[in-house]
Amino acid sequence: MALTLESNAFANGETIPSKYTCQGLDLSPGLTWSGVPEKAQSLVLIVDDPDAPDPRAPKMTWVHWVLYNIPPGVSGLPEGVQPKELPPGTEEGRNDWQRTGYGGPCPPIGRHRYFHKLYALDEALEGLNTPTKAEVESAMQGHIIAQAELVGTYQK
Repeated sequence: MALTLESNAFANGETIPSKYTCQGLDLSPGLTWSGVPEKAQSLVLIVDDPDAPDPRAPKMTWVHWVLYNIPPGVSGLPEGVQPKELPPGTEEGRNDWQRTGYGGPCPPIGRHRYFHKLYALDEALEGLNTPTKAEVESAMQGHIIAQAELVGTYQK
């Protein structure tokens, strides 16, 4: 069974409701997944936007959320999950607002794509201290055993 990632808030390729953006309540959408490989030791969730600042001339990928060491037995995250409600053992990385936690879509111009990427790893990531997305990705190298993706779009 392949690793899959879904949201009850939007379908793959569809518009993210404003409730989950800077124009709404800025809540993280509820996410569910299945098909985690038996040998997985941890999960990583990264949400980013490769269309920043303008999808017609993107210059960077803006990072919205970084979670790692999610226990492999967990099958999702509820809408609006707060740090104290994260599954035990889950750690947070730094987003591009230089803080932990979810930051919703807030595109300055045009319709942007928001990639929700889930990775199953054959180990937990040790020795990281509020890492950036790049630091988490570097630590994951050679340890990804499955991955899934869910893409939503948003335009102000």
